[in-house]
Amino acid sequence: MNSVIKGASYVLVHTPDMVLYNGTTQTTERIVNPESEYLKEVPEKLRSYEDAVAYWPNQTYIGNVHPEELAEVEFPWYDKKMENADRYGKYGEIMPEEEFLLLVQASDMFEVVRLDKDFVAKYKDAFAKDPIISEDIVEKVHEGVELSEIEHFVNEEHAEGLYFDGKLVGCVKAAHDIDVNLSAHVMHENLMSKASSILALLYAVRNAGIDKSEVEYVIDCAEEACGDMNQRGGGNFAKAAAEVAGLVNATGSDARGFCAAPTHAVIEAAALVKSGAYKTVVVTSGGCTAKLGMNGKDHIKKGLPILEDCLGGFAVVISENDGVNPEIDLSLLGRHTVGTGSAPQAVIGSLVADPLDRAGMKIPDIDKYSPEMQNPDITKPAGAGDVPLANYKMIAALAVKRGELDRKELADFTKKHGLTGWAPTQGHIPSGVPYIGVAREDILEGKIKNAMIIGKGSLFLGRMTNLFDGVSFVIHGNTAEAEKAEAGVSEEEVKGLIAKAMKDFAATLMAE
Repeated sequence: MNSVIKGASYVLVHTPDMVLYNGTTQTTERIVNPESEYLKEVPEKLRSYEDAVAYWPNQTYIGNVHPEELAEVEFPWYDKKMENADRYGKYGEIMPEEEFLLLVQASDMFEVVRLDKDFVAKYKDAFAKDPIISEDIVEKVHEGVELSEIEHFVNEEHAEGLYFDGKLVGCVKAAHDIDVNLSAHVMHENLMSKASSILALLYAVRNAGIDKSEVEYVIDCAEEACGDMNQRGGGNFAKAAAEVAGLVNATGSDARGFCAAPTHAVIEAAALVKSGAYKTVVVTSGGCTAKLGMNGKDHIKKGLPILEDCLGGFAVVISENDGVNPEIDLSLLGRHTVGTGSAPQAVIGSLVADPLDRAGMKIPDIDKYSPEMQNPDITKPAGAGDVPLANYKMIAALAVKRGELDRKELADFTKKHGLTGWAPTQGHIPSGVPYIGVAREDILEGKIKNAMIIGKGSLFLGRMTNLFDGVSFVIHGNTAEAEKAEAGVSEEEVKGLIAKAMKDFAATLMAE
């Protein structure tokens, strides 16, 4: 029997100071053009925490708004605020930067994170009040050190500063004197990914209604890599995050595949559970500081605030079939192979049409498609257009070419089978998976029968291959009862045949 999706979580962390100090667009500009007008403008264009919470796509991501509701909100969204927007949502929360820094420090196992003691004293109570943060995590927060100590590390020992409201409140030290893989920069990047993954794990376990001890395996699918000079990307973020989240019975490993990694990881998790290797597997991911303010120059040029001001995280709980939750159908997998090529039509064919052909299904038989769910508020001003819409147009065109959709239905295809993008541009985060939580609920409520999750990845970014990448899978309603009924009928038939054979045998004996 297929594995099921028991629950999902989606979290955001508002990190405006990290936009300026850690986003690659800004840090590169500081090296190339330190007196840049752009760098002077960034602090004035950063959103407040309240604005980030009231932002419609963010509320959609954490589950307070259904994607269909978002589609009804007049575009663009950056200049519109949602009334009565809540920090906490059905799937997770939007955590403020000051509380997140305390979670980062609690996630640090090698004492590389230092926080100012006044800062800790001021915000520790607020951090402890977050319902998802357990006492054991609060206990890991240190009292803090003198600001002068932090200034020494930043000014004299190449530590990465931690800022809040533009002021230095902490630092991440290098974990080794000469190993660049353990430099302060890499440690900062990795700890932010780890801490946001921990937040996602905590919510996923709660949302699935399971005990932490039930999780047996964790797969991390973020875009960072941890290791040292002898094994640069050896891992293991999964087990490191599981430790702090209190998943005491879990082991785990990392899956990497650029933006396609989350979809690869969900397929692997579903296969592990279906095989019987593990009963409950969680796929998790934290955010990526490098991508904060990635399109900031275009946004500021066009009069927008910096919209890429949040780290994203998500987690999906996959377990044995419980007869209720939607299934991940491993017989309906799409894959971009080495021989597929990079032409858009070939890519969509391999990920969408090929798996459906094997099952005797047509493109319109899938109720909803979730490819790259980037927020068009972010991508359109940057010249990348509406990414989900471009994907839907390609899928619809393929359906027309295959004779499965009338040309007149092209315009309606996106509305009927598509979604409006809402995910933050955190690389791997938008790639198909933001819809898993919503799809699970929509299937349970009978709104849709099935959905296809499509992850795509740009492997050429690593300069190891020019290849593109992608995988897809289908989620559908639970079939356990139907399978049981089918098995039941065949069992009755078998009993009938045995009874008839015995009766015939008895009759033969009587005749003799």
